[in-house]
Amino acid sequence: MGPMGRRAVGVVLTCLLCLGGVASDIYMHVPRGCNNRLNEETATRTNANRLFDSQNNNRGGYNVGDKGSTAAGKNQANQYRMKYFQSGPWKTQSGDNGKTFLNIEWTNQHGCGGNEDTSPQKQNCALVLQYMCQDDVDSPEGTDDSLRNGAVTTTPAYAQPNKNNVNNENRKDNDVKTDRGLHEKWDWYNKCYLRERNRGLFVADQKLANTKNMDYSSAINTRQNPTGNRYGYECPEERDYFPYWHPSPWVDIAVLADSAAMCNHYQTKSFNTQPYHECIQNNQKWSRYITEKMCTDNGGKWTLLHSYLEKAKDKKNQGACEGTKTAGLTYQWAVAHDSDNNYQKECLVKLDAPDCREAPWSRSNHLGNGMDGLPLSYKWTLPHFPSGKEKRCVFRIRYNISTDDYDPYNTDYNQNDEFPKKSPVRQNPYVYIMKQVTPLRLAINTAQYGRVFQDRSHVFNLVPRENSLDAKAKVYNLNVRGKRGNIVQVYPAVEYDFAPNELRIKLGDLVHFQWTGSNSHKNGGNGGDGQAGAAGEGKDGTDRNNLVEMLDRSGNFPVPFENSTLWDAVEVVWIYHGKKGLGKKDLAINMASSGYYQCADKSSCQGDSVETKGKMSNVLDNAPASYGGAVLKFTKKGTYHFMCTRNNSFSNRSQKAAIIVG
Repeated sequence: MGPMGRRAVGVVLTCLLCLGGVASDIYMHVPRGCNNRLNEETATRTNANRLFDSQNNNRGGYNVGDKGSTAAGKNQANQYRMKYFQSGPWKTQSGDNGKTFLNIEWTNQHGCGGNEDTSPQKQNCALVLQYMCQDDVDSPEGTDDSLRNGAVTTTPAYAQPNKNNVNNENRKDNDVKTDRGLHEKWDWYNKCYLRERNRGLFVADQKLANTKNMDYSSAINTRQNPTGNRYGYECPEERDYFPYWHPSPWVDIAVLADSAAMCNHYQTKSFNTQPYHECIQNNQKWSRYITEKMCTDNGGKWTLLHSYLEKAKDKKNQGACEGTKTAGLTYQWAVAHDSDNNYQKECLVKLDAPDCREAPWSRSNHLGNGMDGLPLSYKWTLPHFPSGKEKRCVFRIRYNISTDDYDPYNTDYNQNDEFPKKSPVRQNPYVYIMKQVTPLRLAINTAQYGRVFQDRSHVFNLVPRENSLDAKAKVYNLNVRGKRGNIVQVYPAVEYDFAPNELRIKLGDLVHFQWTGSNSHKNGGNGGDGQAGAAGEGKDGTDRNNLVEMLDRSGNFPVPFENSTLWDAVEVVWIYHGKKGLGKKDLAINMASSGYYQCADKSSCQGDSVETKGKMSNVLDNAPASYGGAVLKFTKKGTYHFMCTRNNSFSNRSQKAAIIVG
């Protein structure tokens, strides 16, 4: 185990050190971070173990969106999944042509970024952005292994194995229920439960017990999770360390590092570009052994497994696979990490190395904007899938924080308390400021001294570009962030706003307007450590958004349609549940009503026009909570301001934005 331990320590990177006793840590706002919420009517989430270990407090997070004006309840078909158009084959084009951009926004409490000279921080940090996708399935309820939000807040089940039923496939059949949310698959957690942990890691003075029903300690036991608590089907060891030294179902998008000097390490060790070995025994989907010697000594095959963008299943041999040239992508004949064909090689579309740059600066002990008052953000270029298939996906962000109290790169199992009192940090230690003076006790929890926080999105879809969307065009997503309530009631989330609230594009670029909201967002008691309640306009518990033009963001009144400039400056390229050729009046009423009305009069559409459909509530109560939106091409230069009529409550809340076309 010595060589394995040393090697593993070399890839642990930020050994994730931080001070304990914190209350709230990282929250995504675009796409909406769930923080393990589903459809709760309370200010606090029901189940912090539902899908993943966030280490955030019980407040925060967004309910899954609803399609219509009533809550989806236990019918997942009535949930709304955000739909983002994939990039076109941009690798064959110049500059940003063909790319689709999604601006990721979040807040993190403990600070990040900066440097010792101009903006020193109280800690070190890194942010890891990842996604996981699969082909979208026809059934709205999903198959057993389909990504889904779920209909109930119950944690997916897992019957713990023992030595007599490790290979009992009935365990999975009995455990996996389609009414429960699912991100990682059951097989992923089962593999983690049965695989030995990396004993080369530093665990300070934490005592990691043997895993239940096993005579060894497995990868579910870590310094941050010494008792092996389960969170959905997440593997605690993979969650706590990056880059991980085993294959993983997650694709790396970007690492926002404490120092750019770390980028080469992150990029070369990422599973995107560096395949990792795993022990394969009898083609089963798990093994106890984590070194080549242990594997082969026990009859296993030490197998190199690869990550991929997607599988090219139509390429049946190595020549056909590696000779493929599509959209600037590279194909390889290799064994996939999630092989379903007895670990035989197949054709895989290779991934790029993750982007890597220094993390944006943010203030310590503060959940808010970063430098110059701008939201913490990262512009994600959405992938292009050459199969042309729609994908069902989930996004996660991990926030790693550490201190300089010990060297995270050269501290390993040799400093654990298994070797008496060698740990450089201990639980709640006593320190002497002066000899023979009463010692002072520090508040240090070694399970949290070096720590990872996390948030994840609800399930969303990446959709191939429609024929009407030029494959060479740039597509920018404009969404809504925030939820119902005043600033105290929503904290640690934010109040409503457009995101981004100032978008700069060029003539001919496309903008996809889209938003989602909940009908069960009552934000009621228990308030936890904050104020319960959901102040706002309209029906209690409902999120609503719309878009109307205004002359300037310093005002608070929309401009009459007759005096508008926005609708003359755009062309409808695509619209959700509507006609591509809608006139400017139709488009204006469509966005002002959040899709309740598809058009202004019945000559443009039947059934959903202002003339033929029942009256809409003037505060949008009977309008859909979510709006699939429209993709608009901007044909005139200018600055176009807009607002939401329901949520823009002057002196209290501001939901305004602008698009600047230059």
